Amino acid sequence: MNPSSATAPNTNEYAGDEISAIVLDPGYSSTRAGFAGEDIPKSVIPSYYGIAPTASGSSQYLFGENSIHNPLPNLEIKNPWSSDGIVEDWDTATKLWEYAITSRLTGQRPTDPTKNGLNDGTNGEGNGQMDVDMDGLDDAEKPLAESPLLMTEPGLSSAKAREKYIEIAMEDWGTPAFYLGKTGVLAAFASGKASGIVIDIGASTTTVTPIVDGLVLKKGVQKSPLAGNYMSNQLRLIFAQSQPPVPLTPHFMVASKSPVDAGAPAQAIYKKFEVPPTASFRRFEEERVLTEFKESVVETWTGPNRLSVPGTEESLKNAPGRPFEMPDGYNQLFSAERFKVAEGLFDASSALHDPDNPRPKDEQTIPRMVQAAIHHIDVDLRPIILGNVIITGGASLTYRIMDRINAELSQMFPAPRIRLIAPGNTIERKYAAWIGGSILASLGSFHQLWISKKEYEEHGPSIIDKRIK
Repeated sequence: MNPSSATAPNTNEYAGDEISAIVLDPGYSSTRAGFAGEDIPKSVIPSYYGIAPTASGSSQYLFGENSIHNPLPNLEIKNPWSSDGIVEDWDTATKLWEYAITSRLTGQRPTDPTKNGLNDGTNGEGNGQMDVDMDGLDDAEKPLAESPLLMTEPGLSSAKAREKYIEIAMEDWGTPAFYLGKTGVLAAFASGKASGIVIDIGASTTTVTPIVDGLVLKKGVQKSPLAGNYMSNQLRLIFAQSQPPVPLTPHFMVASKSPVDAGAPAQAIYKKFEVPPTASFRRFEEERVLTEFKESVVETWTGPNRLSVPGTEESLKNAPGRPFEMPDGYNQLFSAERFKVAEGLFDASSALHDPDNPRPKDEQTIPRMVQAAIHHIDVDLRPIILGNVIITGGASLTYRIMDRINAELSQMFPAPRIRLIAPGNTIERKYAAWIGGSILASLGSFHQLWISKKEYEEHGPSIIDKRIK
């Protein structure tokens, strides 16, 4: 039997005699999990999940890439995170994270020995019951009973959220040891830096985290909603305001299509559904198309001047266009529009807005957030921090965004030399916090930092704030 991507590896495949710690890095768009010491996470699943009604009237939860893209009747797509990067639905988040670990790393929980079919029969007294040694059974059934867990958290996590992380790890998953690392610090470690400023452009939020000697300067942490999802919403506005409007048809609706000229209406046959897919499912599938567009067409404007400067937009009309074909065959050459998508990350006045998408605040832009973060750093340390500007997050892969960040920061801080650090490798850029956690948890000197099960049982969840600042 060939192992599939959904099959957990055998014990001998991951050196079961020497169990590695597991590193779990949950985010708004995806959740990453893998063994410490490895280069990339073995398990990467969407943080979105599906809820579908069953025949019995209950709800079925669907996790993983293969389950949530199937247009089942009444399938709703949800996310346990709120749009500002805070976990709202802890129960579902726990199930989702456990799926990320058990589907690829540890295997599912063992069946209760009293119900696994191997203990049927009698115990010699004819009462049909089999004696089962229950000592340690509870812990043995938990998915992380043998694996220490390092988990990542956002830079501005509340004390309540931090306690919830360790509670889930110890109580629900039975991990023997736990550590909580801040995403900014771990991303810096992945680049080999103990001090610097980390600009993490994710799906729901962009965060700017100043780090000095491996510690987050909390008062300097800045957070903004101008990130990957914001760019998707800008694209929706651009498509809707185009003349004629650009149709946004997701893949699942198209049965077949015929080639058409650029700008001509699509010639496609669309699938018919007895129960039309829900609005949340359609929006989720549209997001896949928008992601393809962002990856292949969108470009960051690098000057001269910002797009809001009079006359600059005229020069855009001569910029080379890039073609893009929608799933239904509609295609167009996009030129000026493709530069407007990311402009709001740097200049709030350039952002498209409507009643549902209000104009962003000036202080939410990347340059202003870096300026606010630097303001909280000692003047003597600023040259060191600005010499280590670490760029990470999936949306930081937008074409030429690095050039724009460099130009904006050089203009804002002309004296110290600005040095941007960003892995050229897509995986390293997207999963920097996970990679930093993998490096940290595999260090020989790290074992003394783990919070043990015994410590947790003695002090309760509040141990997290005492041991890990």
